[in-house]
Amino acid sequence: MGIRPDRWIREMAKKGMIDPFEEHLVREGVISYGLSSFGYDLRAAPEWKVFTDVYGAVVDPKRFDERAFVTIEAEEVLIPPNSFALTRSIEYIRMPENVLGIALGKSTYARCGIVVNVTPLEPGWEGHVTLEISNTTPLPAKVYAGEGIVQIIFLESDRPETTYADRRGKYQGQRGVTLPKV
Repeated sequence: MGIRPDRWIREMAKKGMIDPFEEHLVREGVISYGLSSFGYDLRAAPEWKVFTDVYGAVVDPKRFDERAFVTIEAEEVLIPPNSFALTRSIEYIRMPENVLGIALGKSTYARCGIVVNVTPLEPGWEGHVTLEISNTTPLPAKVYAGEGIVQIIFLESDRPETTYADRRGKYQGQRGVTLPKV
């Protein structure tokens, strides 16, 4: 990147890469979010889709049955033991055409058995990041909205021959929690 990563991210945020953008790492009394030394910590929105077995639905990415989850709007959510939930980032991301982002789960949650799927943010992609959260424990797990849940690490390179926007990727411009598409 040539310049300090935090300065580069700050400059890119001024160009609309992250909205809203938190200039500093917010830590006191919350799971941290905002600008960090080498990345940016995204916050979970208060929109949750928690998977449940109430209707005996089968999870099939080609024929997704919305009866597989319940929708909850709340500042915190309990994910049942050995279960799964979806949320989205509060921040809307616009990836530059020469930058790849990798969203990694925060260690505070990982240390509690709560795992967030590693998600690539391809060059040219934009949208809310849909976050996949697994509770790997035999206990209910609490997750908080408005607080950090993943950190994006940015990798700058040359513009690829074809960006996500160029190929009109199926998740381009997604808003809200976005379910699987084929």
